[in-house]
Amino acid sequence: MRRAPHENVATVLVEPGRLAELEFALVAHDLWVWPVATAPICVDGPRQAFQVRRRLVESAQGRWDCAAAWVPVWVSFGESWGHRDGLVTWQARKQLYTVLDAFAAHLRYRRGLGGVAPLPLPRDRAS
Repeated sequence: MRRAPHENVATVLVEPGRLAELEFALVAHDLWVWPVATAPICVDGPRQAFQVRRRLVESAQGRWDCAAAWVPVWVSFGESWGHRDGLVTWQARKQLYTVLDAFAAHLRYRRGLGGVAPLPLPRDRAS
């Protein structure tokens, strides 16, 4: 049985007032922010956002309680990282974690990537 097409993303909880600033910092490195609640791959985005946030906060067993109302986002890798075949290089991960670490006080995440249905590349949005 074949696995459904997917792409690797980081799942991050972001303080709402810092979301735009984080997005600008990531876009400069061809890393794209997708709020789960409005992601084009979600049938019921607000519900999925609630579930992602709850799962992350509860799994941290009290350490992430400050993030209970934060925005869950997926961060995907743009075309310049050459990962569309499913592989994400260590350089791409290092760049992602460098930017995320710079915002450490305003977000929560676990290192590592998860898989979601393929997200459209930014150039695909216009078509």
